[in-house]
Amino acid sequence: MRGHVPTDTTWPPLDPFAGVPDKRYEVKAADLLKPGQTGILRWRRQATNAPIVQVEDAYITGTFDLRAADIGYLFRFERCRFENPPDVREANVLGLVFRKCWLPGLKARNLRSRNDVRLIRSVVEVGPEDSEIPETTIMRGDDRERGMPNAAVNLTDAVIEGSVVLTRTTIKHPHGKAIQADRLVITGALLAYRMVARGEVRVPGMRTGGNVNFSGATFDNPDGFALNGNGLHIGGSLLCEVDNYGPAAERKRFSAKGIVYLPSATVDSDIVLREAHLTVNQNGPVAVDAWKSNDPYLDPRPALVADRLKVDGNLELSDGLRAFGTLRMVNARIGGSLRLAGAEIKMVRGRAAPYYDRALHLDGSTIGGDVEATNLRVPVGQLRMADVQIGGNFLAWNSMFLHPGRDVFSARRAKVAGNFQLTDATLEGTLRLQGVEVGGSVNLFGTKLTEPGQRSTSSFSLDVRTARIGRDLVLTENKERAFVAEGGVNLDGAQIARRLEFGGAQLGSLPAHGIALDASDVIADEFLLGLRVPPAGRVVLRRAHCGTLGDTEEFWAARDGIELDDFRYDALKRGIALDDDAALDHRIALLRKAMRGYRPGPYDQLAATLRAAGNEEHASTVGLRKQEFRYDALAKGFKIFGPGVRLWSFLQRSMVGYGYRPVRALGWLLTLLVLGSLWFGLGSDDCVQNPGRYAVSGPRCLVNQQDTGLQWNPVIYTADLLVPIVDFGNKSRWYMHGADNWVAAGFTVSGWILATTVAAGFGRMVRRDG
Repeated sequence: MRGHVPTDTTWPPLDPFAGVPDKRYEVKAADLLKPGQTGILRWRRQATNAPIVQVEDAYITGTFDLRAADIGYLFRFERCRFENPPDVREANVLGLVFRKCWLPGLKARNLRSRNDVRLIRSVVEVGPEDSEIPETTIMRGDDRERGMPNAAVNLTDAVIEGSVVLTRTTIKHPHGKAIQADRLVITGALLAYRMVARGEVRVPGMRTGGNVNFSGATFDNPDGFALNGNGLHIGGSLLCEVDNYGPAAERKRFSAKGIVYLPSATVDSDIVLREAHLTVNQNGPVAVDAWKSNDPYLDPRPALVADRLKVDGNLELSDGLRAFGTLRMVNARIGGSLRLAGAEIKMVRGRAAPYYDRALHLDGSTIGGDVEATNLRVPVGQLRMADVQIGGNFLAWNSMFLHPGRDVFSARRAKVAGNFQLTDATLEGTLRLQGVEVGGSVNLFGTKLTEPGQRSTSSFSLDVRTARIGRDLVLTENKERAFVAEGGVNLDGAQIARRLEFGGAQLGSLPAHGIALDASDVIADEFLLGLRVPPAGRVVLRRAHCGTLGDTEEFWAARDGIELDDFRYDALKRGIALDDDAALDHRIALLRKAMRGYRPGPYDQLAATLRAAGNEEHASTVGLRKQEFRYDALAKGFKIFGPGVRLWSFLQRSMVGYGYRPVRALGWLLTLLVLGSLWFGLGSDDCVQNPGRYAVSGPRCLVNQQDTGLQWNPVIYTADLLVPIVDFGNKSRWYMHGADNWVAAGFTVSGWILATTVAAGFGRMVRRDG
């Protein structure tokens, strides 16, 4: 069937958008629907059996009413204007097409169409005088159909056995919904290239067999939902990206002013929002008070809400996407990758706790592939990824996240199967990776972390406490860009399978806590602490353990010292040669300066490491210096008795090297023996000339006159003086007086001192070996 009005072909085609047309174009809707020769059959072309009713260039007055009708025709209207909204509710038709038409609305609730329903390059506009429900869509509980539904296009519960095409169509309803299509079923696709919707596009529970394509579309409902797709199921992809059709200058982005609301949605393929613009009025009626809840994890100003979203393919929020509002996807399931590369997300900074200023909220989500966030920009707001599971890598080269004074990136307990790459990134705020599990490496080459969040207990720029990392944790410079942690690094309890590296890093600290690096209880195969600038704070290595320790002088020069209690390492990356005493002395000096006081454990650890490397001599030297520092600390502690402690230390050090140099005792013994032998052998005694009551035996006198058989031997006499307890039968039998008497007493005292120091040193050596 085909209709053409007017019959005078000299009339120009009707412009349906230019207002009410000339009456010559008028066709009464009732005439189109009358049976017989004046109705539908009037338009039949006998040459064809195609069941098509086509009306062109007509102003259709009255109401085109097919409600509940069962008609096997496809209605096609081109360049037509309708006085009243067409009513096809509960109708069963072959198809419905409006091309370049103007409609005041479309009532199609419960429509059944065996082919496409198309609104192409048309305008559907509901004037303010036609609206019966003036409330905005935020008040969803009051939405009821009374007379004309509160939607310009109503496809609620319709079933379309084809596709719905809304290409380049403009739909306006300033006080209601642009489209209401709850539970709409489409066996084909929903194609809405460059569609313009003023008012909510509401499609909760919609089911499609193919794609839903809003590329180049404009949704404008700033005080509510721009797109409400709660629980929809798309059999293909959801495409909200750039429409590149036509010349390059005419390419058009998808944009939405208002919330894109997709909780519990299911998409069998991809969701693509490349270069999309999403905006929510941060000062409009969509505010905290409109979402009554005490949940601190609420996002009251979201640009995208996709909680419990399920996507079998990729989720593309990338390549120039601009969002002013939270991108919220809590407990989502993404089978492929989440792409954020080249996107920008902004928020209004919260002023009071809870701040409600998350830019990206992914708590509890599972991502089967990678998270690609290269060149992602977040000028204001937090990235929150607690308990997220990523089956691939997290990649964020050259990204910028700014949220000074707060947590800018929080990924507590996240699990990443691959690598966590944050290379050459700039962050203002705290990067919190507490409890993360990473199968590969955490690489922060050249990343700058400044203006960390400050808390009463502890504050750091990087928090990686209790993390489990399958390969490396690399916090190093990248070319000439240093890794900077202005507020320090907290690695307490982290387990790193291979190496922990700080090559060229710059570590600062906050005045309230003063810790530049807390690596307590950290376990790694290698510690590579190759800093080029001394840490500006305290370094804590309590109970940490590594297989190999690589360091620099700058590391040991930490501004506020280093805590090394029970810090263990098995080998030094740069070992100390057996003949390099200067290197050993330098390391001992660095160790002592770093500790800012005496601690025995670090010296024992260094000695054990040297001994394990076969450098027993240097290990003994470390032990000797440790005892020297010990007595020095004791002397300072005893104060009054300090000089005595220092004297005792000097005697032990000089005589036996605190037990680490036992050969010194033999040297002292031989020296004293030689000196005593010379003194007593070369000297003489006046009693030989006037013995009196003493007996003379050679050059000396005997105390007991009955000991005439005893022969004088200065060596044996000196040995008898030097060796305590044991008596060789000489020292008490020979008469000594004057200087000899004093010298003999001195040798006896020296012998006791030597024996005591030897015993002390030997006991210390036994305890050390044990």
